[in-house]
Amino acid sequence: MKNMMACNLHGIGDLRYEEVPLPEIKNDEVLLEVKAAGICGSDIPRVFEKGTYRFPTIPGHEFAGVVAAVNRGDEELMGRRAAVFPLIPCGKCEACQIGEYPLCSDYDYYGSRRDGAFAEYVAVKKWNLVYVPDSVPLEHAAMCEPCAVAIHALGRAGIRLGDTVLIFGAGAIGLLAAQIARGWGAGQVALADVDEQKLSFAKELGFTHTVNAASNDVSEYVRNITGGKGADTALEAVGVSAAAEGCFKALRNFGKAVLMGNPAKNMDISQKAWWEILRKQLVLTGTWNSSYNETNNDWRLALECMERGIFSLSKMISRRFSLAECGRAFELARLRKEFYVKIMFVKEGGAA
Repeated sequence: MKNMMACNLHGIGDLRYEEVPLPEIKNDEVLLEVKAAGICGSDIPRVFEKGTYRFPTIPGHEFAGVVAAVNRGDEELMGRRAAVFPLIPCGKCEACQIGEYPLCSDYDYYGSRRDGAFAEYVAVKKWNLVYVPDSVPLEHAAMCEPCAVAIHALGRAGIRLGDTVLIFGAGAIGLLAAQIARGWGAGQVALADVDEQKLSFAKELGFTHTVNAASNDVSEYVRNITGGKGADTALEAVGVSAAAEGCFKALRNFGKAVLMGNPAKNMDISQKAWWEILRKQLVLTGTWNSSYNETNNDWRLALECMERGIFSLSKMISRRFSLAECGRAFELARLRKEFYVKIMFVKEGGAA
């Protein structure tokens, strides 16, 4: 049996770079050689706190690569470049019947429920392949997942030409959402965060409206740049109560709040923030994952945005590591001893 190298999670905090069997592909799968795989913010608690759904599991759900082996009849797929939608729907539940696969009641998932991409190769369902144009580097394509999530969130907001958009949270997803909002014609995009390094990086990406929420009243800042009106749309991309309340306060009458941040603990809301919702008649919208079907596909749109130059993805990839350096990469991700936006495992042929 042939083997490969992988970063294999044997238990919480027990990530090992080791030799594992090369995956065998089923009739509906191909073998993808992973050229680039990003560490998602959710991978950090997955490795160090929560674990995966079984052990051992190879983590990694943000990835792209090249088809390296196929079954008979699929020869035309050999050598194709592809990103991978990481969710495998059951195909039977009510949500799947209408193509809303992220709402599947019995899904599988690369990197948490089955082996993922922090490996030399991964067996991937053909249905999950998103083919990448030659003009898009594979390390950029590996960021399709967070790009698609950000696109889906802003799609829920229904941004109109000239709108003022406030994004609470200048992490990777928030920065991607800001670039999309700008590319889609928002008049002003403001980013709020409590980390001055993140805000400084946002300025490097060309965003002039940044505000430190730890030392400033965000709602007052937004009123100042909108002539007292407030933001048309606010995206909560942190998952903390203060950020949600900040969005409600900064919105104009009849504004829309899109709630995207995944909370680590209970979300509490004050009476004053509740009044903001009631008295301004705000619209609150939740968002989850991304759309992936024939009529509404955030992944294809993400690749189109990459082709059009809407994203500055090379700037956002702060550090590149080999798989053999997975220990160093995850320690950097966990301890944050230096500033980073996205950490990426890159193999030869994957870098821009």
